[in-house]
Amino acid sequence: MSVMGQDGANTLPNAENRIGMGAGSIKCTLMDAIKILVIIILFAIVGSLGSALFHLSRGKGDSKKMARALTVRVGLSVLLFLLLMAAWYNGLISPHGLNIK
Repeated sequence: MSVMGQDGANTLPNAENRIGMGAGSIKCTLMDAIKILVIIILFAIVGSLGSALFHLSRGKGDSKKMARALTVRVGLSVLLFLLLMAAWYNGLISPHGLNIK
């Protein structure tokens, strides 16, 4: 059984690399998954920083909650750094320079 792919060729869909079902499924690579994970972690870092700012500005003596939010932010930052280093070490991402001419 062959299925018409997105490029018009008769191909079998690769179930490991596709999200969803049918001809409209989205092809997802490991690089895409890492990009999504990095963006999620960045939003979590900003959210934790916002939570710390909220507890700082309330002024009700929630220093423990503020310190916990800042600790979570530091932990997420270290996790993001380790994720990027592991992805670079495994060849999933590569640094590139800016093409300034």
